[in-house]
Amino acid sequence: MPDAAPGSSDDVLHLWFEETEPRQWFIKDPGFDRGLRERFIALTRQAIAAELALWGDAPSSGLALVLLLDQFPRQIWRDTPMAFAGDPQALALSLAAMDLGWLEAEADPARRQFWLMPRMHSEDLAIQDAAIPLFERFTDARTAAFARRHRDVIARFGRFPHRNAILGRVCTAEELAFLKTPGSSF
Repeated sequence: MPDAAPGSSDDVLHLWFEETEPRQWFIKDPGFDRGLRERFIALTRQAIAAELALWGDAPSSGLALVLLLDQFPRQIWRDTPMAFAGDPQALALSLAAMDLGWLEAEADPARRQFWLMPRMHSEDLAIQDAAIPLFERFTDARTAAFARRHRDVIARFGRFPHRNAILGRVCTAEELAFLKTPGSSF
């Protein structure tokens, strides 16, 4: 572990990109979720409360903030409304990173992917549409394909149906049918 204060942006980046295997990023693993919760729940709460906003002033700490707002809540508070609590802030930072040239300057494909993930998680079709060329340009073919799948769900339903129960939204008959199809969940 680098010489970084506990709870620093370097600590977040080290955990996500060095301690964690990429296969862990997107699977449901209660042990991984628990470990992330134990180490980072306080910092994630600070991020959601906008107490770490200054991290968004530089590329490296900004990416750590995106992780705290977008990825960490999905694992710390899996299957609860809090899983999506940081989405608006993460999206704003993702959009700013593009405008500031941070995304284009990032050489690491995995880091570019996480700069873009808040766009994939958005339920705004315009954000989704604008994100597809970015995923195609800045990530690998597999990640771009996932982005297209997410965009297609938003184009079809205007929201992610698999969030409905968590967020207290009523599913339409079409959404219920969709949720029963293999591969409908991300």
